[in-house]
Amino acid sequence: MSNPASSTDVLISEVGPRDGLQSVQATMPTDYKCRWIAALHAAGLREIEVCSFVPARLLPQMADAAEVVRHALTLPGLTVMALVPNAHGAKAALEAGVHKLTIPVSASAAHSLANVRKTREQMIDEVRAIVALRNEIAPAVRIEAGISTAFGCTLQGAVAEDDVVWLAAELIKAGADETGLSDTTGMANPAQVRRLFTRVRAEVGDKTGAAHMHNTRGLGLANCLAAYDVGVRTFDASLSGLGGCPYAPGASGNVVTEDLVFMFEAMGLKTGVNIEKLIAAREPLKAGLPGEPLYGMTPEAGVPKGFVQGAQHV
Repeated sequence: MSNPASSTDVLISEVGPRDGLQSVQATMPTDYKCRWIAALHAAGLREIEVCSFVPARLLPQMADAAEVVRHALTLPGLTVMALVPNAHGAKAALEAGVHKLTIPVSASAAHSLANVRKTREQMIDEVRAIVALRNEIAPAVRIEAGISTAFGCTLQGAVAEDDVVWLAAELIKAGADETGLSDTTGMANPAQVRRLFTRVRAEVGDKTGAAHMHNTRGLGLANCLAAYDVGVRTFDASLSGLGGCPYAPGASGNVVTEDLVFMFEAMGLKTGVNIEKLIAAREPLKAGLPGEPLYGMTPEAGVPKGFVQGAQHV
């Protein structure tokens, strides 16, 4: 679970332009999306999930995916990621030029059917097909198969840890470069996070990927810290806590990027992200989604007096 960005201690992977925007009713105009992504990049974020390649009739918020990718590719040093639910979406994303694909595969049988209309076994086959497509079209592109509902499901309830470990092993066997764990429904607790990431790492080693936590019940940062304690070094977060999962009723609130960056920097860990510029990146978000509620304790309180951040020089 090493961090790909060697100059930092942890890698913050921003998912707001995808996870955030597809979870709100309004559609942000393309030019505002591009401004927002540029502001996130200017703050020092070097991995951004900029969109998902899904049918526009299902998610009109993502109809401009290829155009958004085109803009993001102009930003130096940025790993441009896109979520794809199937081989059709993967082909479009690869043709658009993304650097990394993320594929959501649910540990919950009920959520899998609701989210992508496929069983877990069918999704493993889909990952295998996407890997074959990647190998043919763009072999340098990385693939992360993220295990959603790894810590519980609003539709099914408890998800067996053995199911999560089995799924992680199957996804790596299918050719995914890494597999992370997502608290899609905001049901995780720190003890569970430590235990499950430890078990997955024992199964797939350094192919264990990011921690994607939600703050639905106020435990987002605590769960990120628990994941850090057992070796996770890549963390998904969303500026202003925007987003959730449209197919997980009652689940909302990604971990707030600003708060996560502050926590790690306050601990003396380098994120490569400038907090002041990160807070400034809320402005294009507000302009593109007027009236949308934005969250975050750090932006409201400001950084403490005398706080010195190593990332001020980015």
